Amino acid sequence: MNFQKLIDKGLKLKSYPKDSVIYEPGMQPRYVYFIKLGEVRMVTVSDEGKEFIQGVFKTGQYFGEPALLTDRPYLAFTITNKDSQIIAVNKEDFFALIKNEPDFSTDLIRTLSNRLFYKSMMLEELASEKAEHRLLTIINYLLNDIALGENLKVTRQELADMTGLRVETVIRGTKILAEKGLIKIIKGKIVKV
Repeated sequence: MNFQKLIDKGLKLKSYPKDSVIYEPGMQPRYVYFIKLGEVRMVTVSDEGKEFIQGVFKTGQYFGEPALLTDRPYLAFTITNKDSQIIAVNKEDFFALIKNEPDFSTDLIRTLSNRLFYKSMMLEELASEKAEHRLLTIINYLLNDIALGENLKVTRQELADMTGLRVETVIRGTKILAEKGLIKIIKGKIVKV
């Protein structure tokens, strides 16, 4: 996304410090949020306070569009993982982007399709009782987004939050998966090979 185009239209770039809440469940959607710099996680929180990460959005990505497109309240929290710079695009400007920018429209379809695939995959995995299988599925999914030889840049806690497992189970599970040759760990990091 060309952020300068958004800024030229008069849209404001806002800075959010780490751990800022952008929106919470139940709020009515007013914007789609474009990340110029930073990272945001989308989470649901259980009654016990445990976070389940539904997605992580990074520099160059956007979030909040499903609620805006369907005119339904947000279902999750979005919280900055690090200091971030974000442009909030209102409904009128967002629909103008869809209408007037064919490349953006194609990207939006691809983005929504990838998110739908991820949600379907995770629902299937959460129905599975085998922790190793859940863990291997999310690791393989995340490895698709990185180059050969790169480390997977998620923490054990984030893997736990994405799979609904405990951190201890993630630690044991990754060791077992590495011993079975299903993943490669170098210096404590999962690496794409």
